[in-house]
Amino acid sequence: MKVGAHVSISGSCVSSDEETPPYDDIRNAVHRQVAFGGNCGQIFTTSPQVWAQPEISDEAAEGFQAETAGNLEGPWVIHSAYLVNLCTPKEDLRRKSMESMQAELDAAVALGVPYVNVHLGAHTGAGVEGGLDNAASVIDDLDVPDGVQILIESDAGSGTKLGGEFEHLAGIIDRTETDIGICIDTAHTLAAGNDLTTPDAVDETVQRFDDVVGLEYLEYIHLNDSKHDVGTHKDEHAHIGEGYIGEDGMRAIVTHPDLRELPFALETPTEDGRGFAWNIQKVKELRDSE
Repeated sequence: MKVGAHVSISGSCVSSDEETPPYDDIRNAVHRQVAFGGNCGQIFTTSPQVWAQPEISDEAAEGFQAETAGNLEGPWVIHSAYLVNLCTPKEDLRRKSMESMQAELDAAVALGVPYVNVHLGAHTGAGVEGGLDNAASVIDDLDVPDGVQILIESDAGSGTKLGGEFEHLAGIIDRTETDIGICIDTAHTLAAGNDLTTPDAVDETVQRFDDVVGLEYLEYIHLNDSKHDVGTHKDEHAHIGEGYIGEDGMRAIVTHPDLRELPFALETPTEDGRGFAWNIQKVKELRDSE
């Protein structure tokens, strides 16, 4: 099973291998992932809250690739900055979003990471069709390197944000000439109005995704339980099995024949004395209990 967490790249981290020294760079993401019990996962290359370029030395990038190959089984994914808005009608924000995305794509090449994940963003008055047109334009103006794919993440769908409906995901695929994929966030999917609480509900939602978007486009899953119910459009993650999706829904997701071979990255909270290690172990137990 390919499962891991969204881990920090900042600060130094002591490796579980005494012969490997602690680093003060992106190589620590590998050590953290191993410590949590993960074998794939997600990173930010820089602060997601500001317009900043990744600063990764050649030595760190080469070390990250080498340690990933030696310690992990599944792929990493880079999550773009939160400020990126592909759907925006505002030229200045469009330009900044393009520059940020291009920097992430270039960092992915240096790190040997196959995916860069991004939200569509909010159309802020341009309308659904206009927002999707804007997003496709940004994507097609990027220089996407060989071996790297942009993944559009599903959204909880609040306000004018796009990506909450499967039709939005299909719409961006139809509009762009770039080979893009999809990352489904389970908490977002539930909050957007898609039931994932029972095995039958998971089957129905997966079938509808296949009918509207196509399972062939699904490359990664953000595996999160939700603190809010179906259709609330509220984005707040819960520990695996302890939110509104619950154990039955989570078990059905991680054992579903169309989903089980995909990589799962957790963005679960650190609270109540539990963090990523507890949640990853919980996912493994749910898989083993099928």
